[in-house]
Amino acid sequence: MAREYSESAGSPTDCEASGEFRNHSLVLPVDMAGLRLDQALARELPQYSRARIQGWIEAGAVTVDGRQPRGKDKVLGGEQVQIAARLEADHRVAAEAQPLVVVHEDRGLFVINKPAGMVVHPGAGNPGHTLQNALLALDPKLALVPRAGLVHRLDKDTSGLLVVARTPEAHARLVAALAEREIERNYLAICTGVMTGGGTIDAPIGRHRAQRTRMAVRNDGREAVTHYRVVQRYRAHTLVRVQLETGRTHQIRVHLAHIGYPVIGDPVYGGRRRLPAGCSPALTAALSAFSRQALHAARLALAHPTTGRSLEWEAPLPEDMARLAAVLEEDQPHERT
Repeated sequence: MAREYSESAGSPTDCEASGEFRNHSLVLPVDMAGLRLDQALARELPQYSRARIQGWIEAGAVTVDGRQPRGKDKVLGGEQVQIAARLEADHRVAAEAQPLVVVHEDRGLFVINKPAGMVVHPGAGNPGHTLQNALLALDPKLALVPRAGLVHRLDKDTSGLLVVARTPEAHARLVAALAEREIERNYLAICTGVMTGGGTIDAPIGRHRAQRTRMAVRNDGREAVTHYRVVQRYRAHTLVRVQLETGRTHQIRVHLAHIGYPVIGDPVYGGRRRLPAGCSPALTAALSAFSRQALHAARLALAHPTTGRSLEWEAPLPEDMARLAAVLEEDQPHERT
């Protein structure tokens, strides 16, 4: 059962404020010969950024065959490396207590059901009150993990499931699993138009040439693959389940608009709001009042980064999308899938 958290942000403990000690002993593989030391260590220890490793080298926390190295030193392979370093907390993002729905928690990860309207990371125009701020209040030790443990993101007005790593090691493994397409992410979307069936959209996505805040299907874009299937057809709309194979910015919204079925309420890719002919007053009111894209991250499946155990979670439609679906259902009789 999901648990709701709303905690007060307080002063971090001494351990949380100063970080944790990390000790590593390793032998550099021969196939790394010719790399800079900082490059080689970043590959061998992917849970740490190259900048963090460079800082440790400069601080004298790294020895190679018993001597103090420089980050730019070339490796030969076979060197014995010892690291005794402090993993410093990143306090550039402040902890802010906000209600969170925690679907799952263990020593390695959290799974959060993010509400629509919450920004994931601080940025221009959103310096605070983000999910990252809230996570740091939930668990101050997330300051030791890149991006407070966030492995992927959702748009501000998309609701649903996100996985958060609680250690640098778990974060590195989950980021790698995401890159290898080993994390399954399923969404529910309510689209304008009646689809005849499901399919796959394989169309590269890149930055819009004229409007830099938008994405677009472009021949020179990055690979983007979206699978979709019909869950329910309404008189003039469709509820679809979408599975991401890749994870480009705004991918679902761009792809569904590209094939002519934009997500209801999408302010960027949805075009002018369209009301179907003969629209009932109830549906007119529901469509006019729906103020965000009707997109929800409904299912998440992955292998646990520590135990390897297969895990999956589901989050039902949030109240606003469920109400909209109910009004669409009642609009008038329609062909059922």
